[in-house]
Amino acid sequence: MGLMEALNALNRKEEKKEENLYRELRTAETVVIGAGAGLSTSAGFVYTGERFRENFRDFEVKYGFHDMYSGGFYPYETLEEYWAYWSRYIYLNRYREVPKPVYTDLLQLVKDKDYFVLTTNVDHCFQRAGFDKKRLFYTQGDFGLWQCSVPCHKKTYDNEETVRRMIAKQKDMRIPGELVPLCPVCKKPMTMNLRADSTFVEDEGWHEACGRYENFLETHKGSRVLFLELGCGMNTPGIIKFSFWRLTSQWPEAVYGCINLGEAYAPQEIEGKSVCISEDIGRILSVWKRRMEDES
Repeated sequence: MGLMEALNALNRKEEKKEENLYRELRTAETVVIGAGAGLSTSAGFVYTGERFRENFRDFEVKYGFHDMYSGGFYPYETLEEYWAYWSRYIYLNRYREVPKPVYTDLLQLVKDKDYFVLTTNVDHCFQRAGFDKKRLFYTQGDFGLWQCSVPCHKKTYDNEETVRRMIAKQKDMRIPGELVPLCPVCKKPMTMNLRADSTFVEDEGWHEACGRYENFLETHKGSRVLFLELGCGMNTPGIIKFSFWRLTSQWPEAVYGCINLGEAYAPQEIEGKSVCISEDIGRILSVWKRRMEDES
């Protein structure tokens, strides 16, 4: 077989995978979506390159880091500078418009199904796209929430109003001292409600969402369910990837689908009931949405 023939054969194989997973999604009555960072990356939430430099060039020049993630862990000398950086970070990835319609395309594909979303993403894109918030479980926190850094109590606080003020009033890479957020109970500094260590606050809303997810799984236990994993890597595989593999193996009628550029695979034990596509998620969902509209 020549090179062109081999490439054509590979393309046909990938096209068949896309067709098979599309049909699984179209015919599924129940879908559990597991969403990782790759889904938001496909939607335009890139933390490096031009998007980083456009918004953090001054921090890059002063401190030498070259991506938003690294800047979030930098040991700034003052809280005024810390929150100047973080307010931009939050605003850009939580309150600015989502660059590409990947999440809205996904909603169009599942809105009429019995679905639930389990995600490690903290950018709130599912709710912004219109997903039912009672069908979402954000396991790792939310850019839009603060908590006590101690923490002295298990409550979280919306930050949008203060973040917008921080953006408007910061100067020379610092916010005014009066805008530094302090815990309303113990007066210690506030911090992000993002899971980084044992201080992460699982508040009442977190536990309610966890309970709804557990109830959803229990209600559909053993039934025909499509576990659709989108953009999950190996950073925290136990939350989504490993649990999806386990449930697909245990439930005879379950199917595992995965779309993730460069990281689409399934263990040998469930290969026969898995469809894995190494492609850009946004491209696949856009094609499927148009096709669904043509079929309707």
